[in-house]
Amino acid sequence: MLKVGDDVPDFSAPASTGGTLSKADLSGKPFILFFYPKSFTSGCTIETRHFALLAPQLRDLGAEIIGVSIDPLETQCKFAKETGADFPILADPKAVITKKFDLKRMLLPLAKRVTYLVDEKGIIEAVFASERNFKEHADSVLDHLSRRSRG
Repeated sequence: MLKVGDDVPDFSAPASTGGTLSKADLSGKPFILFFYPKSFTSGCTIETRHFALLAPQLRDLGAEIIGVSIDPLETQCKFAKETGADFPILADPKAVITKKFDLKRMLLPLAKRVTYLVDEKGIIEAVFASERNFKEHADSVLDHLSRRSRG
Protein backbone atom coordinates (compact mmCIF):
# COMPACT_ATOMS: atom_id res chain seq x y z
CA MET A 1 0.00 0.00 0.00
CA LEU A 2 1.30 3.45 -0.87
CA LYS A 3 1.71 5.93 1.98
CA VAL A 4 1.59 9.66 2.69
CA GLY A 5 4.29 11.49 0.74
CA ASP A 6 4.46 8.96 -2.12
CA ASP A 7 3.97 10.03 -5.72
CA VAL A 8 0.82 8.62 -7.27
CA PRO A 9 1.82 6.22 -10.04
CA ASP A 10 0.64 6.89 -13.57
CA PHE A 11 -2.68 5.28 -14.38
CA SER A 12 -5.22 5.29 -17.15
CA ALA A 13 -8.45 3.31 -17.39
CA PRO A 14 -11.92 3.39 -18.91
CA ALA A 15 -14.38 5.33 -16.75
CA SER A 16 -18.08 4.87 -16.06
CA THR A 17 -18.60 8.50 -17.16
CA GLY A 18 -17.24 7.75 -20.64
CA GLY A 19 -13.79 7.80 -22.18
CA THR A 20 -10.64 7.16 -20.23
CA LEU A 21 -9.33 8.89 -17.16
CA SER A 22 -5.65 9.18 -16.31
CA LYS A 23 -3.40 10.76 -13.74
CA ALA A 24 -2.45 13.34 -16.37
CA ASP A 25 -6.12 14.39 -16.68
CA LEU A 26 -6.11 15.25 -12.98
CA SER A 27 -2.86 17.22 -13.01
CA GLY A 28 -3.08 20.37 -10.90
CA LYS A 29 -6.24 19.23 -9.08
CA PRO A 30 -6.60 17.46 -5.74
CA PHE A 31 -8.48 14.19 -6.03
CA ILE A 32 -9.84 11.32 -3.99
CA LEU A 33 -9.06 7.86 -5.31
CA PHE A 34 -11.02 5.19 -3.48
CA PHE A 35 -10.41 1.52 -4.13
CA TYR A 36 -13.07 -1.00 -3.17
CA PRO A 37 -13.24 -4.79 -3.51
CA LYS A 38 -16.25 -5.47 -5.76
CA SER A 39 -19.16 -3.61 -7.27
CA PHE A 40 -22.66 -4.61 -6.12
CA THR A 41 -21.51 -6.14 -2.83
CA SER A 42 -23.25 -4.68 0.22
CA GLY A 43 -20.24 -2.92 1.77
CA CYS A 44 -19.03 -1.46 -1.52
CA THR A 45 -22.54 -0.26 -2.35
CA ILE A 46 -22.82 1.48 1.04
CA GLU A 47 -19.38 3.07 0.59
CA THR A 48 -20.01 4.31 -2.95
CA ARG A 49 -23.45 5.68 -2.07
CA HIS A 50 -21.88 7.56 0.84
CA PHE A 51 -19.24 9.09 -1.45
CA ALA A 52 -22.08 10.05 -3.83
CA LEU A 53 -24.00 11.64 -0.95
CA LEU A 54 -20.96 13.67 0.15
CA ALA A 55 -19.79 14.47 -3.41
CA PRO A 56 -21.16 18.05 -3.45
CA GLN A 57 -19.35 18.90 -0.20
CA LEU A 58 -16.13 17.21 -1.33
CA ARG A 59 -16.22 19.10 -4.63
CA ASP A 60 -16.91 22.38 -2.80
CA LEU A 61 -13.65 21.71 -0.97
CA GLY A 62 -11.90 21.33 -4.33
CA ALA A 63 -11.48 17.57 -4.69
CA GLU A 64 -12.48 15.34 -7.58
CA ILE A 65 -13.73 11.84 -6.69
CA ILE A 66 -12.76 8.64 -8.50
CA GLY A 67 -13.67 5.06 -7.59
CA VAL A 68 -11.68 1.98 -8.69
CA SER A 69 -12.36 -1.75 -8.55
CA ILE A 70 -11.40 -4.86 -10.46
CA ASP A 71 -14.68 -4.98 -12.35
CA PRO A 72 -15.25 -4.57 -16.10
CA LEU A 73 -16.51 -1.27 -17.52
CA GLU A 74 -20.06 -2.51 -18.13
CA THR A 75 -20.36 -3.43 -14.44
CA GLN A 76 -18.89 -0.08 -13.36
CA CYS A 77 -21.42 1.82 -15.49
CA LYS A 78 -24.34 -0.12 -13.98
CA PHE A 79 -22.90 0.26 -10.47
CA ALA A 80 -22.45 4.03 -10.87
CA LYS A 81 -26.08 4.35 -11.96
CA GLU A 82 -27.33 2.11 -9.13
CA THR A 83 -25.42 4.01 -6.44
CA GLY A 84 -26.06 7.53 -7.79
CA ALA A 85 -22.33 8.08 -8.37
CA ASP A 86 -21.97 11.00 -10.77
CA PHE A 87 -18.19 10.70 -10.55
CA PRO A 88 -16.00 8.34 -12.59
CA ILE A 89 -15.59 4.76 -11.49
CA LEU A 90 -12.62 3.18 -13.22
CA ALA A 91 -12.66 -0.34 -14.63
CA ASP A 92 -9.49 -2.24 -13.68
CA PRO A 93 -10.33 -5.86 -14.63
CA LYS A 94 -6.67 -6.87 -15.04
CA ALA A 95 -5.77 -5.17 -11.73
CA VAL A 96 -3.13 -2.97 -13.40
CA ILE A 97 -3.92 0.11 -11.30
CA THR A 98 -4.65 -1.95 -8.21
CA LYS A 99 -1.20 -3.55 -8.42
CA LYS A 100 0.53 -0.17 -8.96
CA PHE A 101 -1.00 0.97 -5.67
CA ASP A 102 -0.07 -2.37 -4.04
CA LEU A 103 -3.69 -3.10 -3.17
CA LYS A 104 -4.22 -6.49 -4.82
CA ARG A 105 -5.30 -9.13 -2.34
CA MET A 106 -3.03 -12.16 -2.23
CA LEU A 107 -5.48 -14.98 -2.93
CA LEU A 108 -8.61 -13.22 -4.18
CA PRO A 109 -9.18 -11.27 -7.39
CA LEU A 110 -10.16 -8.19 -5.38
CA ALA A 111 -8.68 -4.86 -4.31
CA LYS A 112 -8.24 -3.83 -0.70
CA ARG A 113 -10.53 -1.06 0.60
CA VAL A 114 -8.22 1.97 0.70
CA THR A 115 -8.81 5.65 -0.06
CA TYR A 116 -6.12 8.12 -1.07
CA LEU A 117 -6.37 11.89 -0.94
CA VAL A 118 -3.96 13.23 -3.54
CA ASP A 119 -2.81 16.85 -3.68
CA GLU A 120 -2.57 19.03 -6.79
CA LYS A 121 1.06 17.92 -7.32
CA GLY A 122 0.16 14.22 -7.45
CA ILE A 123 1.51 13.47 -3.95
CA ILE A 124 -0.48 11.37 -1.48
CA GLU A 125 -1.65 13.71 1.28
CA ALA A 126 -3.67 11.23 3.35
CA VAL A 127 -4.51 7.50 3.36
CA PHE A 128 -7.63 5.92 4.84
CA ALA A 129 -7.77 2.14 5.22
CA SER A 130 -10.69 0.39 6.88
CA GLU A 131 -12.25 -2.83 5.62
CA ARG A 132 -15.31 -2.81 7.88
CA ASN A 133 -16.63 0.73 8.39
CA PHE A 134 -17.96 1.42 4.92
CA LYS A 135 -18.80 5.09 5.46
CA GLU A 136 -15.58 5.95 7.31
CA HIS A 137 -13.46 6.75 4.25
CA ALA A 138 -15.77 9.40 2.83
CA ASP A 139 -16.35 10.92 6.27
CA SER A 140 -12.61 10.98 7.01
CA VAL A 141 -11.76 12.61 3.67
CA LEU A 142 -14.44 15.26 4.24
CA ASP A 143 -13.11 15.94 7.73
CA HIS A 144 -9.52 16.18 6.46
CA LEU A 145 -10.44 18.55 3.62
CA SER A 146 -12.60 20.68 5.94
CA ARG A 147 -9.75 21.06 8.43
CA ARG A 148 -7.32 21.89 5.62
CA SER A 149 -9.62 24.58 4.20
CA ARG A 150 -9.92 26.24 7.61
CA GLY A 151 -6.18 26.59 7.51
